[in-house]
Amino acid sequence: MATTEDPRETDSHPRRRASLIGHETEERQLLRAYQSGRMHHAWLLAGPRGIGKATLAYRLAKFILEHPDPGQVQDYSTLYVPPEAGVARRIVARGHPDLLVLERQFDQKRERLKSEIVIDDAREASAFFARTAGEGGWRICIVDAADDLNSASANALLKILEEPPARCLFLLISHRPGALLGTIRSRSLRIDLRPLTDEETLAVIREVSGEGTDPAGLERAAVLSAGSPGRALDLLANKGAEIFDAFRTSVSDRGSLQLAEQFRLADRFAGRDGAEDFDVFCELLLDWTAGEARRWAHASRGAAMAGAHDEIAHSIRLANALNLDRRQAILDAMSRLEEAMKAA
Repeated sequence: MATTEDPRETDSHPRRRASLIGHETEERQLLRAYQSGRMHHAWLLAGPRGIGKATLAYRLAKFILEHPDPGQVQDYSTLYVPPEAGVARRIVARGHPDLLVLERQFDQKRERLKSEIVIDDAREASAFFARTAGEGGWRICIVDAADDLNSASANALLKILEEPPARCLFLLISHRPGALLGTIRSRSLRIDLRPLTDEETLAVIREVSGEGTDPAGLERAAVLSAGSPGRALDLLANKGAEIFDAFRTSVSDRGSLQLAEQFRLADRFAGRDGAEDFDVFCELLLDWTAGEARRWAHASRGAAMAGAHDEIAHSIRLANALNLDRRQAILDAMSRLEEAMKAA
């Protein structure tokens, strides 16, 4: 069935979140900057995808729009705004006049997200900052993510960053800050956010997924997500993550994977269905192989694992591009890994 709904519009969207788990140091840094009365006009929130950068950005936006006078929040210790507050409700409903979110638009006709933030979106920011604040306070723009800006939209945004109006704030989210325009980076104060711990990740996805979710599935997703609750939520309902966890457990217990186990694992990818499960399994497998290569970097096994990683990645790309047998691709990957794990 065709859909006209933006796939990002879920109950776990960052603007709907009232709590923040992890990133307490970064939250205090932003709060102190605001309390000082000399808030810099642009902040670059950098770090891996799905770790809570956008949640922190919305949290700061809600706080400043709820408390437009920094002199009135000197005793506050967090950026918490209750979800029942008027500002929070309007932001959740995308109805606050003084908050603009620049992001890839959803193409209703093609039923997918556009690949970039385009020049027309950036021009919307110019018009937004040219207006008087609707509620007489701050005007805030969240760019989620700045990595999606193309060259034209990035340069259009840069013009505002170079000559910012009074009481304006940019919150730029980036998963790959090194790829941004150097001039954008130089005009922003950068905060690097770290991946969450397994315990913090588990706490986030428990809160978001609610009661009734399989506890074992939650724990598996938290461990496999590498500290990214966003990724963990994607893994929750995916069989590929479950299959990879079984692989990882077997290898951890025995140091290798028996031939019969390799066939049983590959058999789970037989048939034409399960493309998403296959993709997730392969993504996790390649991450694991890269981690093993780093762990054994100073031994022959490290070089063998690095070689296995490259060969498996190439094989998976071919399988996807040419619609080859997924089962055979997994068997080939298991055989190559077995060789690498036996390296002296």
